[in-house]
Amino acid sequence: MMQLVYDPAKHGQRMTIVCFVSGSGTNYREIVASNPDHTYLVFTNRPGCDGVNLARQNGHEVIALSHAPYLKGVTERYGAGNVPRNCPERVTYETEIYRLIQNKLGREPDLICLAGYDQWLSDWMVETYYPRILNVHPGDTTKGYDGLHWIPSARAILAGEKELKSTLFFVDKGEDSGPVLVQSAPLKIKQTIIDLEAKGEKGIVGRFDTLIEYAGSNNLMTFEQFNKRASETMFSLLELICKKLQNQLKEMGDWTIYPFAVHKFIGMGRVAVDCRDVYLDGAKLPVFGYRMPSSCEP
Repeated sequence: MMQLVYDPAKHGQRMTIVCFVSGSGTNYREIVASNPDHTYLVFTNRPGCDGVNLARQNGHEVIALSHAPYLKGVTERYGAGNVPRNCPERVTYETEIYRLIQNKLGREPDLICLAGYDQWLSDWMVETYYPRILNVHPGDTTKGYDGLHWIPSARAILAGEKELKSTLFFVDKGEDSGPVLVQSAPLKIKQTIIDLEAKGEKGIVGRFDTLIEYAGSNNLMTFEQFNKRASETMFSLLELICKKLQNQLKEMGDWTIYPFAVHKFIGMGRVAVDCRDVYLDGAKLPVFGYRMPSSCEP
């Protein structure tokens, strides 16, 4: 059944938004800067992170609960890289997060924004809040450009893409697989590289061309192939270029679509979800969601 993610006619114009942060808190910063007139609560699993300091500067309450005591020993128990998303230790931790948020607010939040949160969410947490958990990813999730940090950009470049996009989606039980609400305007890869050189990144155009030629001549079309077969020097070059592209995508993509979707779409009662189908103003969105024009106007 189709339901509004948030209904201002019933609940008022002021949303209660919980932002989960683990690092710098820049996504949280941009969401608040776009509209500070909501009720914000910040949760962190890393009490000393910069996002906590930013929240306190903003006068927002912080709930800090380290994951370390709850997940202590899980690597030894399950094996490195094999800790289950739904292991009981993680569910216990999230149950405590839920209790702390409930006690602080006196009710469930209207929206949870994962704003650089570095822990997986279990199925229990997703089921508790769906479709009120948002996350942003520096890649096109509809094409499977997943992974952490700069890897989505690497996947896109090696696949022959000419553009990069950020994707804002509702968190489901998969990995960056939830139904998409918004995608950013495209970031032109080669033009961005040219612009970076014009701004002082000397030689980056030539290094990018060398990278593309190397990948093509060696038939390295996926990140897995490149990781396995490329030389250490070329892998380092791929990482360097993708990190620079990711920084540009974060500013033009993540920091644009996150606050836009929260305030212009969800906060105004324009977004509804029916299972995995997303609706904007009553019209079903395509699988890639609402694609932002360069002007950033709805």
